[in-house]
Amino acid sequence: MLQKLAFALIGLGGLALIGWAVRGFFISSDVPLVVRIAVGAIAVGIVVLFGVAIRDRIAKAKKQDFKEVDN
Repeated sequence: MLQKLAFALIGLGGLALIGWAVRGFFISSDVPLVVRIAVGAIAVGIVVLFGVAIRDRIAKAKKQDFKEVDN
């Protein structure tokens, strides 16, 4: 129980720091607009790929048969 809470807190803290850095990057006027758009497109692509991989893994886990496992 506490281990899950610790991982959740670490994850939330990391996401907050990443969000703060990303916000600073996209708001900065020093970075050209084309670079900001390209980085945003890459990030969205990575998030979509992670989502597809997680969805496929969950679907396969639901379909697995455990016929060879003895009780």
